Amino acid sequence: MKNKFQTIGLIGKPHHAGTNQTLKRLHHWLSVQGYKVLVEERVAAELGQHVTAVEIVEIGKQCDLAIVVGGDGNMLGAARVLARFDVGVIGVNRGNLGFLTDLPPDDFEEPLSQVLEGNFITEHRFLLEAQVFRHQELKASNTAVNEAVLHPGKIAHMIEFEVYIDDQFMYSQRADGMIVSTPTGSTAYSLSAGGAILTPNLQAMILVPMFPHTLSCRPIVVDAGSTIKLLVSPKNSENLEVSCDGHVHLAVLPGDEIIIKRSPERLTLVHPKAYNYFHVLRNKLGWGSKLF
Repeated sequence: MKNKFQTIGLIGKPHHAGTNQTLKRLHHWLSVQGYKVLVEERVAAELGQHVTAVEIVEIGKQCDLAIVVGGDGNMLGAARVLARFDVGVIGVNRGNLGFLTDLPPDDFEEPLSQVLEGNFITEHRFLLEAQVFRHQELKASNTAVNEAVLHPGKIAHMIEFEVYIDDQFMYSQRADGMIVSTPTGSTAYSLSAGGAILTPNLQAMILVPMFPHTLSCRPIVVDAGSTIKLLVSPKNSENLEVSCDGHVHLAVLPGDEIIIKRSPERLTLVHPKAYNYFHVLRNKLGWGSKLF
């Protein structure tokens, strides 16, 4: 990734008044300073006629920096596409918690100016690749920034499956599902299900059973280079799926194999120099401040 940004892409949550307002301010502010600005086509129409609208893939191909306006959900959706390209991504928070979106929506100019001048921190986050095999044939696949989750499709009920790590049998499980999370996702669904927080620099994945039917089953952390196989029991009903970041859903049938491993793609996050991961945790999770 280049240190000097020349072409900047804008991505945002469609049909959201606050996001639309911030995108308009960003587009004007960047254009006045002479940057070439491309706007993702889903939000371009809401900004007026004097914008260059492109598909998100073109932002990945043409831009040096992508600015995502919205919440972590918008960042995740953009990240699954932009991770294929050598483009840095920074977020303006228009959502709730905003673990992945650093810039404030009403006062982004100063920190963003520092980033554009080259004063920033670059961080790489790995993604997961989830694949569904049926009779040794690949039926569906997708990537996830946060987590891949095996679960019943529509109605919450217990399912049965076996778990293998690098083809070594670990255990069989009766639970509502299984969460396989990256460090990025360890503060999302995995955390809600009782998983540990993994700092982003770790090359590790965490497996968190969802409501297991045993008190002895606990989350386990494995090396990010491991290949995780979930073998779905033929006794299950046919209404199962694997969800990637809660957005993409892959259909699963009894007897299918789900392979989850580290993707060769990685997300390049750009942070202001003042970024501190533990400050983000304290702020978002309400941890205590210093005693003195």
